[in-house]
Amino acid sequence: MGFLGLADDRCDMQLGIVSDTHDNLDHVDQAVSFFESEDVDRVIHCGDIVAPFSATPFDSDSFEFYAVRGNNDGEWALSNVVDEFGTYLGECGQFTVDGVSIAVYHGTNKLLREALVDSGEYDYVFHGHTHERAIESRNGTVRVNPGGLPIPGADDAFYVATLDTEQSGVDAITHHKLG
Repeated sequence: MGFLGLADDRCDMQLGIVSDTHDNLDHVDQAVSFFESEDVDRVIHCGDIVAPFSATPFDSDSFEFYAVRGNNDGEWALSNVVDEFGTYLGECGQFTVDGVSIAVYHGTNKLLREALVDSGEYDYVFHGHTHERAIESRNGTVRVNPGGLPIPGADDAFYVATLDTEQSGVDAITHHKLG
């Protein structure tokens, strides 16, 4: 599992975090509209977009788009489509924004997800997979699951999250109910 790394030295950025949209264009459109209205600078999709057609609404002039592969992203053309307008990070990625270090992984393997958090290398670890929003601070790293398409046993509505780089720790993260 390799990491694609990116750096950005802009200050005071707003990041949008979304996951597990599973070809649901209503939720995708809600997320895109919300992120545009909030003037986020970058949107990070934590995987399970599924098909290329449901990635294209994230092609926005309002924000940069990044995505990792989820366990249901079965169409390999997805990476090519995302790369036409954004950055496809593969299985996982890491980047620094406004001095904040972030790892992104879908979260399919709990052992790997927890190792990213426990490594102490990142300020934040973004993941999805469980469809259940979460914020957990552990040893200086904040684990963030934005939520996803509602499923039984998880969230009962569609959520996304934002990170404000002017803040730190769990105070920088806000979940937003969209559906």
